[in-house]
Amino acid sequence: MSTQKPVRRITVPQIRNRKGGQPIVSLTSYHAHTAAVVDKYADFILVGDSLGMVMHGMDSTIGVSLELMIMHGTAVVRGTERSLVVVDLPFGSYEESPALAFRSAAKVMKETGCGAVKLEGGQRMAETIRFLTERGIPVMAHIGLTPQSSNTMGGFKTQGRDESDWVAHEADAEAVSEAGAFALVLEGMVEPLAARITEQVAIPTIGIGASAKCDGQILVLEDMLGLNPKPPKFVKVYSDIGDRIEQAVKTYTEEVTSRKFPSEDNIYR
Repeated sequence: MSTQKPVRRITVPQIRNRKGGQPIVSLTSYHAHTAAVVDKYADFILVGDSLGMVMHGMDSTIGVSLELMIMHGTAVVRGTERSLVVVDLPFGSYEESPALAFRSAAKVMKETGCGAVKLEGGQRMAETIRFLTERGIPVMAHIGLTPQSSNTMGGFKTQGRDESDWVAHEADAEAVSEAGAFALVLEGMVEPLAARITEQVAIPTIGIGASAKCDGQILVLEDMLGLNPKPPKFVKVYSDIGDRIEQAVKTYTEEVTSRKFPSEDNIYR
């Protein structure tokens, strides 16, 4: 009889309780195979709507549908057993009303088996966050550079360069924290502002192009692996596997065209 204990997933309360403690590790993932690798190390895995650009070649996240998020979210949950899985609510699936947000979030959680959802917006989304959390939907908030609002922001621009804008960002952070979000993503934000918000709010902050003083960090997996030819400036590339993939494809092509493939060992007998 096996005495091995079953693996338990990291929970929303465990992430929330990491405020000011050991830094929280997170990466994105969009399919089962990479999720299984990331699962060994990450405290939570984000199935981000960035998959529209990374996996489907879209110019922005705007075109991502709820169904697409559910398909990829389901794959990531299947490939993991330890990390908390958080799924983005895509543009148009939650902004209209708290009721619409609840229907979208409930559908995502029921069909994927994920542990929480993430949505973008500060003060304007506080009512929705409260509505969801009061009804059993754990919410991770996201302020600063919010890609779904890139059209109104004039593109992907660093937030907080003008110190006069800090008050609004701080108010956004406080609003989502008070509304019941269990964690807060700070994206594309100048370092001193992100550090200040981290000190002010009661929930963990997760930085992406923000401050090392955030309670945790997240990167898009494909960015840090060198698969994005134009990664954001803040991204550290840990392994350039794009060149290795190209070399493997090139070698395969050469073997096929020279009739060296399949080898004797690869032939069914």
